[in-house]
Amino acid sequence: MLRLIKYLKPYTLMIVVTIAMLFAQANFDLALPDYLSKIVNVGIQQGGVESAVPQALRQSKADQLVLFMSEQEKTDVLANYTLVQPGTTQAEAYLDEYPALTTEAVYILNDVDEETHDRLNPVMGRAFLAVSTIEKLMKDPSAATELGTITGFDLSTIPAGADLFGLLEKLPAAQLQQMAVAMDEKFTSMGESMVTQAAVEAVRAEYDALGMNTGTLQTNYIVRMGGWMLLISLGSVVCSVVVSYFSGRTSSGSARDIRRDVFKKVESFSSAEFNQFSTASLITRTTNDITQIQMLVMMMMRMVFFAPIMGVGGVIRALSKSASMWYLIAIAVVLLIGMIMLVFSLALPKFKIMQKLIDKLNLVARESLSGMMVIRAFNMQKFEEDRFDKANSDLTALSLYINRVMTLMSPMMMMIMNGLTLAIMWVGAHQVAQASMQVGDMMAFMQYAMQIIFSFMMLSFMFIILPRASVSADRIADVLETKPVIRDPQDPKHFGEPFRASVEFRNVSFRYPDAESDVLHDISFTSQPGQTTAFIGSTGSGKSTIVNLVPRFFDVTDGQILIDGIDIRDVSQNELRDRIGFVPQKGVLFSGTIESNLRYGDENADADRLKAAAETAQATEFIFSNPEGLAAEIAQGGTNVSGGQKQRLSIARALVKQPPIYIFDDSFSALDFKTDAALRKALKQDAASSTILIVTQRVSTIKNAEQIIVLEEGKIVGKGSHAELMENCPTYKEIAMSQLSLEELL
Repeated sequence: MLRLIKYLKPYTLMIVVTIAMLFAQANFDLALPDYLSKIVNVGIQQGGVESAVPQALRQSKADQLVLFMSEQEKTDVLANYTLVQPGTTQAEAYLDEYPALTTEAVYILNDVDEETHDRLNPVMGRAFLAVSTIEKLMKDPSAATELGTITGFDLSTIPAGADLFGLLEKLPAAQLQQMAVAMDEKFTSMGESMVTQAAVEAVRAEYDALGMNTGTLQTNYIVRMGGWMLLISLGSVVCSVVVSYFSGRTSSGSARDIRRDVFKKVESFSSAEFNQFSTASLITRTTNDITQIQMLVMMMMRMVFFAPIMGVGGVIRALSKSASMWYLIAIAVVLLIGMIMLVFSLALPKFKIMQKLIDKLNLVARESLSGMMVIRAFNMQKFEEDRFDKANSDLTALSLYINRVMTLMSPMMMMIMNGLTLAIMWVGAHQVAQASMQVGDMMAFMQYAMQIIFSFMMLSFMFIILPRASVSADRIADVLETKPVIRDPQDPKHFGEPFRASVEFRNVSFRYPDAESDVLHDISFTSQPGQTTAFIGSTGSGKSTIVNLVPRFFDVTDGQILIDGIDIRDVSQNELRDRIGFVPQKGVLFSGTIESNLRYGDENADADRLKAAAETAQATEFIFSNPEGLAAEIAQGGTNVSGGQKQRLSIARALVKQPPIYIFDDSFSALDFKTDAALRKALKQDAASSTILIVTQRVSTIKNAEQIIVLEEGKIVGKGSHAELMENCPTYKEIAMSQLSLEELL
């Protein structure tokens, strides 16, 4: 995958924005359990009272609370409250909110910052707990033992109904301070959150005593927290939409760029590279493999960056709720990682095989479709069906194996997740019962644990996609990193003006890649402008190989090919092929119209030139017999025209180009003798100044050629005109006599 990482560079900004959005989304999602915890702990259990620092406090209650504070704490607390006396102008502003202010002085909390509030909270919480404990003893003397345990004093002898606060005020300061320290130690062991929760009941009682509407306080808190949860959820949705948009743009754009470069690379391949990569494999790599990369990029941007943020953030927040249950998450994570690694080790080798099986399936399907007429002619439908079934069954069997391995992940993950939920509920319930944990914190811990597990589940999905995409990336990179054996020179030469279309083979030998011997041996000849040079010989003698060397479909092994006195390897391929009109042995047409196919020769050609080329190629009869004329549709591969029509359109396409050099690689084989003769006659007139190279099996086609080259086993065994070869070349004479009568040859 790293071999294709350069294709993500143009989308760096989108990736950075996506990561930022994922970070924001993760923080939004991680904040939701905390708000749920607050609703349960504060909104429901604590009645909307958020802390042990009350907004208002009767003076009489304040006098009781300060008994259990040090002098420094007492000074700090009272400094942050303002005492409002009843009947004053200041009191009128608070009467509606605190009705008790009509008869009793009230301390009103100043506008304090969060740091000050957090500092006062444990102090006030312990003081409220101490006061509420004393009040409990005053109402229920049986609680003396419990109170004695907390304070360290034996209070069992105190009569019921006694004013304990009055007695405590009379105690020496040192003894009172000793009692406060003992109570602080006891309350501190409960934990700050539990102290706050316990003290909140006393704060609510104080609010009731002040005449406040505590029901409205609870409702307002729940509505406020619920509103924040809705806003956070909306923020998460917005981030998710942005992430989806940018990940889609990045994955689609990078896939487009890779597909474009693969296609451009394949266009530069010579026949040697096409022998290395089959057509079916190249099609698979350009479609299926790039789709795998596109899916991987999208999932990486949406999950790979998101999952670690969620996982790490979930662990931190979960431990902040209850550090004592960390081992439950650790066990679940270890089990998940083990399962993912097992699946990964089983699936990775199979994905490599799968892509090769897809290649095989495409190959069989392509061959069967393109050779359907041959298959029917030989009644081989059953054989091809069996061949396709074999390729299809192999791919299906492997896919089923991979799916069976992958399907284990979902139930195993659900079992781990549900098991973790049960374990958290079991352990958490015991901690709630022991007053060491709040119910809301247990619920939040459970949600954070689920988020951690889900983050690993996201990564597991990546482990499903990554192996196959990794194989696909390597296959694509193999194509992109292939260096064509035929390359342009770094400092190319240019043909001179005026251009002289002479073609010279100088001691040329050629060997196909990985072949053991040469197929051409010491070929030398010169073809001049205005002349036709024909190549004839038995099958496999090297005729097509010679003409394929001229446009550099292959490069010579030894010797030189010169055009206009310049070695063709010293000019760019584009400039070389711009001077050549090539008609291949097998006519190739593209889907579109007749006109679009002819304009392949020159897209700027006018209608007169198209018509003239069609006339020379003897194609006007079948073109214009159709009412649509040049606008007639050509099916994919030219399947809706005959072989002869396909050849004539291919010849017309080359004629539209009007190049100085024409190459006809056995391009008249599908034409009848009459059409062949008419075409050659018209071609002689229209291309009188061009160099023409013709490969043919027909002696009648080349009888009038200025130069005929006879090949046998890759060597020139005869060179000259028809008459000269009939006299001094037995090979040519044998070929000619096998095709034409003596009268026709004279």
